[in-house]
Amino acid sequence: MKKTFFAAMAAAVLAVTSFTAAKAEKNPDVGGAAMYANKNIIQNAVNSPIHKTLVAAVKAAGLVDTLSGPGPFTVFAPTDDAFGKLPPGTVDTLVKPESHDTLVKILTYHVVPGKITSKQIEKGIKKGGGKFVMKTVQGEDLTASMSGDKIILTDAKGGTATITTADVMQSNGVIHVIDAVLMP
Repeated sequence: MKKTFFAAMAAAVLAVTSFTAAKAEKNPDVGGAAMYANKNIIQNAVNSPIHKTLVAAVKAAGLVDTLSGPGPFTVFAPTDDAFGKLPPGTVDTLVKPESHDTLVKILTYHVVPGKITSKQIEKGIKKGGGKFVMKTVQGEDLTASMSGDKIILTDAKGGTATITTADVMQSNGVIHVIDAVLMP
């Protein structure tokens, strides 16, 4: 009886450990780097090899503490390549102290309060007749729609970005990697 009880307990512990490990593995890699659901947005972003420009911009804007806080936040995170699509010199100008307010406005336009998964966005698009409008932390709207099986974000100026990696879970929200910089 004692051996059976211990065997059952060991099996239960192994099952829980396996489930936890499997659950942790579900978080997609970003740029080849592991992302951990038990780390916050900033802790994961600094380890992403394709978000160096975003991390530098967040630091220049003074938003590290905010995005390390409890949230929850949904962050649409442009890659380095996305920033590279901006006109030459744009990023260098934005990270200068005299451009602080503009940089904060642009970065907070990429953040929506709450933890919104891609499934919730898709559901909102269906419920909204093809569009799902989200209010950003910056204060303006960001509109999501579908193009085939891809979620497309349209900014206030009519520019678009595609979610290329969705549902990167964080301890304080979720990151969706996007292929363009959104403009308020």
